[in-house]
Amino acid sequence: MAVIEWRKENGVAIVEMCNGPNRMNQTFAEVMNNCLDEVLEDADIQAMILTSTDEKNFSQGIDVEWIGGKLHAQENQAVISFMYGMNNIFKRLLLFPVPVIAAINGHAFGNGAILSCACDFRFMKKEKGFFCFPEVDVSIPFLPGMIGFVRKAIPEYKFNHMLLSGGRVTAEELETANVIVKACGQETLMEEALAFAGSFAKKRGIFQELKKRIHRELVRIIDEEDPEYIDALNLFVAD
Repeated sequence: MAVIEWRKENGVAIVEMCNGPNRMNQTFAEVMNNCLDEVLEDADIQAMILTSTDEKNFSQGIDVEWIGGKLHAQENQAVISFMYGMNNIFKRLLLFPVPVIAAINGHAFGNGAILSCACDFRFMKKEKGFFCFPEVDVSIPFLPGMIGFVRKAIPEYKFNHMLLSGGRVTAEELETANVIVKACGQETLMEEALAFAGSFAKKRGIFQELKKRIHRELVRIIDEEDPEYIDALNLFVAD
């Protein structure tokens, strides 16, 4: 089964995570980065939608079992490479020269929710699916860069509560907090996301330059502060 596939519809690249819960490991990072390369190469693409083919999940986040197995086998470099690979994805989404819209069609937990925050805009299905950061319950602290690009998407008061409680929130709650553009019905999620994506027809140069300037400090944090934790594999809290 493919991990990620993409197709084009009326100038919009639809990138689909298609591996069930879409847990993120080294293979996921490599395939997603390759996919972004392919989308960039198509000069006709004017917007990109990131979604999932699974009926229940957008993404369940990091593949903790994969990381645990690598650390147990003392294959530390694989974990380090994965973390830098995901940071590269987040940074690329932040600076992508076309609008990036997350169509959250199911559960978005942990790194899955974070992935959607790296996008420019978010739509979410309201019938099923929760959005949450369970890291407080599994002893995985956010990297500085993660905190930064979640803060760009979620108001501080809401992020503070979600981060410290691990609580699950619904699409309606996220719409009220202006985290998502719209809470959509199951049958209209992609229709709404595609219509929104199609409303953009901007030149890539100016679009990317604006995003570079908006996210300059955030990119610095990812590049300069995250390595302290990644290189030391300071990714878990023991007690």
